[in-house]
Amino acid sequence: MKSDFLNIVLYEPEIPQNTGNIARLCACLGAKLYLVGRLGFVLSDKYLKRAGLDYWDKLEIEHIDTLEELIAQNKDSVFYYFTTKTKRKYTSISYSKGDFLVFGPETRGIPEDILRKNSEFCVTIPMKSNTRSLNLSNSVAIAAYEAFRQFEVGDAGNIGEK
Repeated sequence: MKSDFLNIVLYEPEIPQNTGNIARLCACLGAKLYLVGRLGFVLSDKYLKRAGLDYWDKLEIEHIDTLEELIAQNKDSVFYYFTTKTKRKYTSISYSKGDFLVFGPETRGIPEDILRKNSEFCVTIPMKSNTRSLNLSNSVAIAAYEAFRQFEVGDAGNIGEK
Protein backbone atom coordinates (compact mmCIF):
# COMPACT_ATOMS: atom_id res chain seq x y z
CA MET A 1 0.00 0.00 0.00
CA LYS A 2 1.37 3.39 -0.98
CA SER A 3 2.35 6.11 1.46
CA ASP A 4 -0.08 8.98 1.79
CA PHE A 5 2.97 11.22 2.20
CA LEU A 6 5.57 10.42 -0.48
CA ASN A 7 6.65 7.38 -2.49
CA ILE A 8 10.16 6.90 -3.84
CA VAL A 9 10.63 4.36 -6.65
CA LEU A 10 14.01 2.93 -7.63
CA TYR A 11 13.73 1.12 -10.94
CA GLU A 12 16.39 -1.61 -11.14
CA PRO A 13 18.88 0.01 -8.72
CA GLU A 14 22.42 -1.28 -9.09
CA ILE A 15 24.54 0.07 -6.22
CA PRO A 16 23.72 -1.08 -2.69
CA GLN A 17 25.25 1.96 -0.99
CA ASN A 18 23.00 4.31 -2.97
CA THR A 19 19.93 2.27 -2.11
CA GLY A 20 20.96 2.20 1.55
CA ASN A 21 21.38 5.99 1.60
CA ILE A 22 17.98 6.41 -0.06
CA ALA A 23 16.40 4.01 2.43
CA ARG A 24 17.76 6.12 5.27
CA LEU A 25 16.39 9.28 3.61
CA CYS A 26 12.97 7.65 3.22
CA ALA A 27 12.96 6.66 6.89
CA CYS A 28 13.78 10.24 7.90
CA LEU A 29 11.02 11.67 5.67
CA GLY A 30 8.38 9.03 6.28
CA ALA A 31 8.38 8.14 2.57
CA LYS A 32 7.78 4.62 1.31
CA LEU A 33 10.55 3.07 -0.79
CA TYR A 34 9.73 0.82 -3.73
CA LEU A 35 12.43 -1.29 -5.36
CA VAL A 36 11.22 -2.32 -8.81
CA GLY A 37 12.52 -5.08 -11.04
CA ARG A 38 15.96 -6.64 -11.08
CA LEU A 39 18.26 -5.46 -8.30
CA GLY A 40 22.03 -5.19 -8.72
CA PHE A 41 22.48 -6.62 -5.21
CA VAL A 42 20.72 -8.81 -2.68
CA LEU A 43 18.69 -7.14 0.04
CA SER A 44 20.91 -8.70 2.70
CA ASP A 45 24.01 -7.00 1.19
CA LYS A 46 26.29 -5.65 3.95
CA TYR A 47 26.91 -2.39 2.07
CA LEU A 48 23.18 -1.81 1.73
CA LYS A 49 22.65 -2.45 5.44
CA ARG A 50 25.61 -0.31 6.47
CA ALA A 51 24.49 2.66 4.36
CA GLY A 52 20.99 2.46 5.90
CA LEU A 53 22.50 2.29 9.39
CA ASP A 54 19.96 1.58 12.10
CA TYR A 55 17.00 3.01 10.15
CA TRP A 56 15.75 -0.22 8.60
CA ASP A 57 13.05 -0.73 11.25
CA LYS A 58 11.74 2.82 10.59
CA LEU A 59 11.31 2.23 6.87
CA GLU A 60 8.45 0.95 4.78
CA ILE A 61 10.00 -0.84 1.79
CA GLU A 62 8.54 -3.07 -0.90
CA HIS A 63 10.09 -4.99 -3.80
CA ILE A 64 7.82 -5.23 -6.86
CA ASP A 65 8.53 -7.20 -10.04
CA THR A 66 7.55 -4.58 -12.63
CA LEU A 67 6.82 -0.89 -12.90
CA GLU A 68 3.59 -1.76 -14.72
CA GLU A 69 2.47 -3.73 -11.65
CA LEU A 70 3.19 -0.77 -9.36
CA ILE A 71 1.30 1.64 -11.65
CA ALA A 72 -1.67 -0.75 -11.91
CA GLN A 73 -1.85 -0.96 -8.10
CA ASN A 74 -1.88 2.85 -7.89
CA LYS A 75 -4.03 3.92 -10.85
CA ASP A 76 -5.15 7.21 -9.32
CA SER A 77 -1.63 8.30 -8.37
CA VAL A 78 0.77 10.59 -10.21
CA PHE A 79 4.19 9.24 -11.17
CA TYR A 80 7.06 11.64 -11.98
CA TYR A 81 10.02 10.25 -13.92
CA PHE A 82 13.42 11.83 -13.23
CA THR A 83 15.69 11.94 -16.26
CA THR A 84 18.36 14.01 -17.95
CA LYS A 85 16.38 13.67 -21.22
CA THR A 86 13.88 16.49 -20.69
CA LYS A 87 13.93 20.24 -20.14
CA ARG A 88 11.08 20.38 -17.56
CA LYS A 89 12.64 21.23 -14.20
CA TYR A 90 11.64 19.29 -11.12
CA THR A 91 10.90 22.63 -9.40
CA SER A 92 8.18 23.47 -11.96
CA ILE A 93 5.97 20.70 -10.61
CA SER A 94 3.38 21.10 -7.86
CA TYR A 95 3.81 17.85 -5.97
CA SER A 96 0.93 16.36 -4.02
CA LYS A 97 1.04 14.06 -1.05
CA GLY A 98 0.98 10.46 -2.23
CA ASP A 99 2.89 11.13 -5.47
CA PHE A 100 5.52 8.70 -6.78
CA LEU A 101 9.02 9.91 -7.70
CA VAL A 102 10.65 7.40 -10.07
CA PHE A 103 14.42 7.07 -10.61
CA GLY A 104 16.27 4.76 -12.96
CA PRO A 105 19.38 2.62 -12.54
CA GLU A 106 22.66 4.42 -11.91
CA THR A 107 24.39 3.47 -15.17
CA ARG A 108 21.58 3.91 -17.69
CA GLY A 109 18.58 5.77 -16.22
CA ILE A 110 14.94 5.06 -16.90
CA PRO A 111 14.46 3.20 -20.22
CA GLU A 112 13.52 5.35 -23.23
CA ASP A 113 10.23 3.52 -23.83
CA ILE A 114 9.01 4.36 -20.32
CA LEU A 115 10.05 7.99 -20.75
CA ARG A 116 8.26 8.25 -24.13
CA LYS A 117 5.03 6.79 -22.73
CA ASN A 118 5.13 9.24 -19.81
CA SER A 119 6.75 12.30 -21.40
CA GLU A 120 4.33 14.77 -19.79
CA PHE A 121 5.51 13.54 -16.37
CA CYS A 122 9.26 13.58 -17.05
CA VAL A 123 11.32 16.06 -15.04
CA THR A 124 14.99 16.89 -14.65
CA ILE A 125 17.35 18.34 -12.09
CA PRO A 126 19.38 21.02 -13.91
CA MET A 127 23.16 20.83 -14.10
CA LYS A 128 26.00 22.05 -16.30
CA SER A 129 25.78 20.85 -19.89
CA ASN A 130 29.17 19.14 -19.89
CA THR A 131 28.20 16.80 -17.05
CA ARG A 132 26.35 13.50 -17.43
CA SER A 133 24.32 13.04 -14.24
CA LEU A 134 24.19 13.37 -10.48
CA ASN A 135 24.64 10.49 -8.05
CA LEU A 136 21.34 8.64 -7.61
CA SER A 137 21.08 9.15 -3.86
CA ASN A 138 21.79 12.89 -4.31
CA SER A 139 19.09 13.14 -6.99
CA VAL A 140 16.53 11.41 -4.79
CA ALA A 141 17.39 13.70 -1.87
CA ILE A 142 17.04 16.84 -4.01
CA ALA A 143 13.67 15.74 -5.41
CA ALA A 144 12.25 14.39 -2.16
CA TYR A 145 13.11 17.53 -0.25
CA GLU A 146 11.47 19.72 -2.91
CA ALA A 147 8.25 17.73 -2.46
CA PHE A 148 8.74 17.86 1.32
CA ARG A 149 9.18 21.66 1.14
CA GLN A 150 6.00 22.02 -0.89
CA PHE A 151 4.03 19.95 1.63
CA GLU A 152 4.67 22.66 4.26
CA VAL A 153 5.42 20.20 7.02
CA GLY A 154 5.57 22.71 9.85
CA ASP A 155 7.70 25.45 11.34
CA ALA A 156 9.92 23.03 13.24
CA GLY A 157 10.78 21.25 9.99
CA ASN A 158 9.47 17.99 11.35
CA ILE A 159 6.69 15.93 9.81
CA GLY A 160 3.52 16.33 11.80
CA GLU A 161 4.69 19.37 13.76
CA LYS A 162 3.03 22.73 13.24
